[in-house]
Amino acid sequence: MPLYDYKCSQHGVFQEMVPVALGDKPCECPHCGQPSARVILVAPEVLNMAPEKRKAHETNERASHAPVFSTPESRDKKHGRHCGCEKKAEKSARAVYLPDGSKIFPSARPWMISH
Repeated sequence: MPLYDYKCSQHGVFQEMVPVALGDKPCECPHCGQPSARVILVAPEVLNMAPEKRKAHETNERASHAPVFSTPESRDKKHGRHCGCEKKAEKSARAVYLPDGSKIFPSARPWMISH
């Protein structure tokens, strides 16, 4: 049985486990016995949603009301921390050349054949 939220006019919100077939019917308040209508306080999918997905939904919702447009000025700005676009990676040679002119790749997969 699902747990539904109901709102009593005198005592406020309370929760009751009710069969699905009776989910649309009013439920009696546990304090005063007055029939109380069912209320939906939070969308059920939001409660079980992963934090990353919830954050993406919030970002999309903000973007629909106040979109950010690309301009030459915004494209000239540097990226945030840990971007890595400014750093020039030092390339280390993977190939090791042997005296006979052949090469091997010691850090690569041992079953690879060089060209």
